[in-house]
Amino acid sequence: MTDQHSTLRAQRRSETQRMIQAHAVRLFTERGYDATAVTDVAEAAGVSPMTVYRHFPTKEDLVLFDRNGRIVGERIAASSTARPLVRRIGDALIESATTLTGGGHGDDPTADERFLLARLRLMISTPALRAKHLDNQYVLQRAIVDGLGDEVGDPDTMFRTQAAASACLAAMHMAVMRWAEDDGRSDLPDLIAQAFAAAFGDSLFGADPDA
Repeated sequence: MTDQHSTLRAQRRSETQRMIQAHAVRLFTERGYDATAVTDVAEAAGVSPMTVYRHFPTKEDLVLFDRNGRIVGERIAASSTARPLVRRIGDALIESATTLTGGGHGDDPTADERFLLARLRLMISTPALRAKHLDNQYVLQRAIVDGLGDEVGDPDTMFRTQAAASACLAAMHMAVMRWAEDDGRSDLPDLIAQAFAAAFGDSLFGADPDA
């Protein structure tokens, strides 16, 4: 029973976070990030400012918060250790993008794609968010390392893992920027796969997932 209650609490917390963030992104898009206060977000979401801060400690978090790190870490932890490290990281990032965009294909954007695109536009156009967005890259790199668990057991392995993660994240960043410039008309996971193929070669990121 305790586990069930914990699961229900986690679900309610997640639903509240999504609801608050949806209102925040909408208001920031309509009114401008600097012109919208946290109290405005709280009023639109029908909660208290304290509730907003409990879920999002800073105003920037209302835009920057996502599930990407958790999803990527889970995908890497479940991946085969027989595969090249860069491929494992790349596949996890592609799979996470597929989850976050709701499996859309660009021509008919899903609600998840529209929400992600709105967040990206805010990050690109708002100086304070651009700086914080770089911090998110370090958080995602940490999630990748944590997903590998005991495989990263010494300083040399840690260095190689961080280098591989940084290279993958740089390639993904270019794909995400292209997707935003394209107004989300392209398929984001496909763009990320193309970026990885360009960076690491078709032999590693070809059409065959088992290559």
